[in-house]
Amino acid sequence: MTMKKIAILTTIIFLGLNFSCSDRLEEDIVSGITADSHYTQVGGWEDGVKAAYAPLRDWYAREEGMTLTVFGTDIFTKGADGSFKSVNDYDAGLNATVGILQSMWNSFYEGINTINTVISYAEQDLVEDLDEELANTRIAEMRFLRAFYYYHLAETWGDVHFTLEATTDVETEANRTPVAEIYNQGIIPDLEYTISQLPAETGDYGRITKPVAEAILARMQLTRGNYAEAERLAKTVINDYDFELLEDWGDIWDIDNELNREVIWSVQYTSDPFTNGGGSRGHLYFLAEYDKIPGMKRDIDNGRPWKRFQPTSFFLDLYNRDIDSRYAEGFKEVWYANSEDNLPEGVALGDTAFYVVPYAVPDDLQASKPYFWVDVDPNSTDEVMSLRQVNKRWFPSLNKYIDPNRITVQQTEGSRDFIVTRLAEMYLIAAEALLMQGNAEEALPFVNAIRRRAAFTGQEEAMEATVADLDIDFILNERARELAGEQLRWFDLKRTGKLIERVRAYNPDGGPNIQEYHTVRPIPQDQLDRTTNEYSQNLGY
Repeated sequence: MTMKKIAILTTIIFLGLNFSCSDRLEEDIVSGITADSHYTQVGGWEDGVKAAYAPLRDWYAREEGMTLTVFGTDIFTKGADGSFKSVNDYDAGLNATVGILQSMWNSFYEGINTINTVISYAEQDLVEDLDEELANTRIAEMRFLRAFYYYHLAETWGDVHFTLEATTDVETEANRTPVAEIYNQGIIPDLEYTISQLPAETGDYGRITKPVAEAILARMQLTRGNYAEAERLAKTVINDYDFELLEDWGDIWDIDNELNREVIWSVQYTSDPFTNGGGSRGHLYFLAEYDKIPGMKRDIDNGRPWKRFQPTSFFLDLYNRDIDSRYAEGFKEVWYANSEDNLPEGVALGDTAFYVVPYAVPDDLQASKPYFWVDVDPNSTDEVMSLRQVNKRWFPSLNKYIDPNRITVQQTEGSRDFIVTRLAEMYLIAAEALLMQGNAEEALPFVNAIRRRAAFTGQEEAMEATVADLDIDFILNERARELAGEQLRWFDLKRTGKLIERVRAYNPDGGPNIQEYHTVRPIPQDQLDRTTNEYSQNLGY
């Protein structure tokens, strides 16, 4: 594999968030420095540690990571805009030249090589005056990140290049290590080492901790079908620390409440344009085109609508909207008039201007209202109203990532942290692991803890599932309702063997095209071009 010698560290920024931490790490800009001169000093070596976190900001709350995890699933399909629709459609455009595949492949491998270099300098005692306890702690952090990056590489592309050694010169050969070997020799041992070395809390805001590693290992063990271990780890995170499910599901997404007790680990963003690394951009991708509706103009509170990801009808129908608060709190249906320039007759500033719902509304009722009403009505006979259907421009908009703290209506660089894992996921992992071991009765309370929390006041009993309800499809549906947009869905479907089945059934754009080989993505063309030994493309591409 071609990996250039690490010669320059530019814009080294620490990313990450853990609730239990109290003090932020300082962010430094370091440039024009060689590894040999910089990594031998404690401060420079610590800069390398911080730099190893950089791929997290390339992946989370960015179009690259969201496209590869939200698109092409049962719960989101393509909206009107965007350059990567083939990732959703599984057509010929999903090939080795797709730019986001290349950029994420390179980012993860650059991160891994930084990690291997940092570990190598410490283990060879090349860092002057490096305290042994500090070295052990930082190596544990690095091994966590290495496992995390290899997980994304292996699950996205299948058998990929695997090494635990630093690359210091140009290499033109690469291996295709089986996924199972990457887990057994890299991912799982690295995470187990991290758990054995790190404390439950740390004074540095953003460092990896023991419960973070346990939570992520629970996810990995579930992926590998090691259900007893996944169960044990998820229960440990639930029971042994101070995390808790917030009483109100909507409070998780309050941008002024980012340090809440449900968060196990988040990737940290900032309002500082010099250190925000392109910013948190999840606020852009899930929004309907409200700003072209009469009475509306683009504003900060409603967001900049890039119309990338449209919820499927299947997804919207998963919610019982009478008892489940996650639809009301998680989706935006109503926009209020904010523009005097184009107010329709009968609508004043502050009145409803745009209303979109995922169910049928009688044509005469829609026509009687002065605002622009969009619905889903296959039996509509009114020519005007039949054009006002949920579509790739107008749809209920997932609002988890709205960022009212942006400075201008055009600003793409948001400051909202991205939650990588939270306690609700641990409940759902425990439930699935128990179910897969044939213990649905013990799984049920974990599911119902999530469902009762999501209920409108007074509807808790109505929200409870029964043992008879529990199967893998129910778990996947519950994960959709709870974790939509949190960059887990494509991996969830692949992990459970449901990707092909569910995309065919519920994704109107990707369903006709998806094939068995689409459970991995194409190896980037530049990787194939720069490798001198035989390095084959994934089958089907």
